[in-house]
Amino acid sequence: MDTMPWLTLAIAAPLVGLPVLLVWRSITDDAARWVGLAATLAAFAVSIGMLANFETGEAGFQMVSKHPWVESVGLNWFVGVDGFSIWLVMVTTFMFPIAIAASWKVEHQVRRYMAMALFLETVIIGAFLSLDLLLFFVFFEALLFPMYYIIGVWGSKRRIYAATKFLLYTMFGSAFLLVGILWLYVESGKQLGAATFDLTQLEQLQLPTGVARWLFLAFFVGFAVKVPVWPLHTWLPDAHTEAPTKGSVVLAAILLKTGPYGMLRFNLDLFPEASRYFATAIMVLAVVGIIYGAIVAMMQTDIKRLIAYSSVSHMGLIVLGIFAFSAESMDGAVLQMVNHGLSTGMLFLVFGMLYERTHTREIADLGGIVQVTPWLAGAYVVAMLSSIGLPGLNNFVGEFLVLLGTFSVDRVLASIAIVGVILSAVYMLWSYQRTFQGSLKERWGSLPDLSWREGAIVVPIVAVMLWIGLHPAPVLERLRPTSEEVSERVRAVQVGEPVEPLVEASAPTGEQAP
Repeated sequence: MDTMPWLTLAIAAPLVGLPVLLVWRSITDDAARWVGLAATLAAFAVSIGMLANFETGEAGFQMVSKHPWVESVGLNWFVGVDGFSIWLVMVTTFMFPIAIAASWKVEHQVRRYMAMALFLETVIIGAFLSLDLLLFFVFFEALLFPMYYIIGVWGSKRRIYAATKFLLYTMFGSAFLLVGILWLYVESGKQLGAATFDLTQLEQLQLPTGVARWLFLAFFVGFAVKVPVWPLHTWLPDAHTEAPTKGSVVLAAILLKTGPYGMLRFNLDLFPEASRYFATAIMVLAVVGIIYGAIVAMMQTDIKRLIAYSSVSHMGLIVLGIFAFSAESMDGAVLQMVNHGLSTGMLFLVFGMLYERTHTREIADLGGIVQVTPWLAGAYVVAMLSSIGLPGLNNFVGEFLVLLGTFSVDRVLASIAIVGVILSAVYMLWSYQRTFQGSLKERWGSLPDLSWREGAIVVPIVAVMLWIGLHPAPVLERLRPTSEEVSERVRAVQVGEPVEPLVEASAPTGEQAP
């Protein structure tokens, strides 16, 4: 048996660089950049080891590590990985070195910038791997501070407004989540004899139907703000628009995924009856978000806001897949979390490269740029085609599975969602035509094309997009057992009927403290 604590190492790896950046105050900017890049590459290397040791075909948690931390309140260092979380950790550790490399030209407070990035990566990985609700909440809340700092210090003109709005919205949602967690903690003390935040023990609680539904709503609001589900989305366009390139990439590629992951991990697992009771209403909200995000994206004159509203639309598709409760739709939802991180992350990266050259976000100011930057335009085309779900690229697989799984449950909502997918092709192709095609303005005649550093940033993302698009089997083989287990658990419950406690089905495997 491999006794390497892969998950703890994955969480801790980015922190290796943090003491250097915090203690070595006279470190040069270049050295700080290399420390940041090295630490994120170390985290990626650890995650590769974790993936290599992940048992294909296993539905439960693997590589579990559980140790008492603060025994007086029942807090444990309790981490584990399954088919859902393995890929979210992988996309996190894959995108962070790329985001660091994309921020190489940041010149203001570089040491602090890199320190914030490493701390942010640690807490995001921790949130994806936590099996203790309080530990999850600590990581979930801790990511607000570095993200607020990155937007507020290194953002654009309205950065303070955007950062404050981001913080207030997410803290509003987190307040509901905390109430739900504390309620379960107290209830576990009454039913189990000892209060606990342990997810596997909380699954054994027998909650009255009404109480479970209110708790479901508390958890759902906390995660819906982070997704964001329409109409709780208004913080996202401002945060994306005002954040620096790295901030937009991390926000789109990784941070938004903590919301739908929370729904999959906690809402469906702890409250299956309530999940079924509210499913139709949530699916309607998701479809409204898909269409609304697509229509508003068409109206944007600022290309960052266009990409931001496209995220609202794509995230609606993910929520739709989660609450359709079929194994195919859940496969598609998790795969779309990864795909959205790749395609939208690359869109923000390419636009960031364009912004460094032109210093404008207005689509009307651009046009004809393909004539002087063909490789940059080509990178945008690949990201755009991935985003609209072209067969052969990653998004097609995820979108197809979500729509396939949803169609078997609700054909009307699935059909409306397909309209949103078509609209996304319209606004993305239109954005490319207005930005890169047409007559070249004289002032853009000397723009440089992709540099070797920018090419090295783009090529790995394109390679992964093609790998998932052409050969998704390795991803789906590790994902499907978990999707089937969660889907069967929820679909076995009838609305209004008591839920049988989950005792044996998700028993974790791995090393635990005595």
